[in-house]
Amino acid sequence: MGNMALKEEYMTVEQILAGAEKVGKLAEQEAQEAEKNATISENVINLMKETQISRLMLPKKYGGPQIDLKTFAKVVRKVANYNISAAWLAYLYPLHNILPSYLPEKGRDEIVNQGGLICDVFAAIGKAERDGDGYRISGKWNFASGVLYCDWIGLGVEMQFPDSIKPEVALPILRASEIQIVENWDTFGLRGSGSNQVIVDNVYVPMERILRLKDAESKRKPPEEDYDKEYPLYHVPFYPAFYLGFPNMALGGAERILSEFKKLTENRVRLMDGIRESESPRSQRVLAEITTEFHAAEGLMEQYIRLLENYEKDGAETGLAEFFAIRTKIIKICTDIAVRALSTLGGAALYKGGTMELFIRDILSVATHKTSLYEDSVAAYGKELFGFDGEVRG
Repeated sequence: MGNMALKEEYMTVEQILAGAEKVGKLAEQEAQEAEKNATISENVINLMKETQISRLMLPKKYGGPQIDLKTFAKVVRKVANYNISAAWLAYLYPLHNILPSYLPEKGRDEIVNQGGLICDVFAAIGKAERDGDGYRISGKWNFASGVLYCDWIGLGVEMQFPDSIKPEVALPILRASEIQIVENWDTFGLRGSGSNQVIVDNVYVPMERILRLKDAESKRKPPEEDYDKEYPLYHVPFYPAFYLGFPNMALGGAERILSEFKKLTENRVRLMDGIRESESPRSQRVLAEITTEFHAAEGLMEQYIRLLENYEKDGAETGLAEFFAIRTKIIKICTDIAVRALSTLGGAALYKGGTMELFIRDILSVATHKTSLYEDSVAAYGKELFGFDGEVRG
């Protein structure tokens, strides 16, 4: 373990991004198989482990390279440039490794040292009953992304703790062997994410494996006083940092769409006038507009990361709705780029199995995630700008 930890700790950004590119290219090669199976393959999962992508956000204590948020964003975007479904999991697997970092040390050590992948569903729709020093959990949750390859799963439950007046949302972390998986993931986009349903029936979870989300959000540290103060996730707002991957998936996908649009347009001749599209002001204008829109989205992403990195320096006052609005604006711009490219290319782009079809479907699917809903974000941000509570998690 020691040698592996040393190797991981000194991984360069170039090595990390090269690994991300390998994962993306393999997922692209297997894209049609993933579409059919409604999950990326074990080959891609194993490559994520081999390239250490699944361990990128682990604290150094556990042998992770402990990369910064900017590098993590680049990893997600790099994979998404080849396959957005694979990027979804190349984002969520390492991200979920941060969850134990907010647990008591006993639970943290148990989960991280076991070494398996973690998935979660934050929706607090389960039930919990107190049982001695822990709780018994039951319920049914949808959208457990990557659950087929996980050893652990965090599941949202509203729980009443002895030291709190009101129930609060928590994330008990269960062993995958304790849950039932229902393979019901049959969607038109992000099919390779394997986001299936899970059912839990009266499973006991000790307190050291129950993440109190309110504490993670408000205190930004684990329960003990002597903790690794250099760990970057302890210095940023919990939810805005947690959601970092969604706009970067959209950026990676939109970047690929721009490339494909240019390639498909360069030698295309419209039957109605016989003009080569690359020589026509129509497509020249479209490519110029969607490219500059893409650069605007990149600029917003840079601002988002700056706000995260400077959060404590700025007095921890950046509003959660501001993060929400910036993130969803990026995704909206990328979605608009995808739709504009499709409508300009015309009917020839409608055939199934092509790169454009897959990327357009997946970007649209990213935009449907509850943390990516543009109308919700601007409504919340408008409240915040006028001094009201935006009433969002970030």
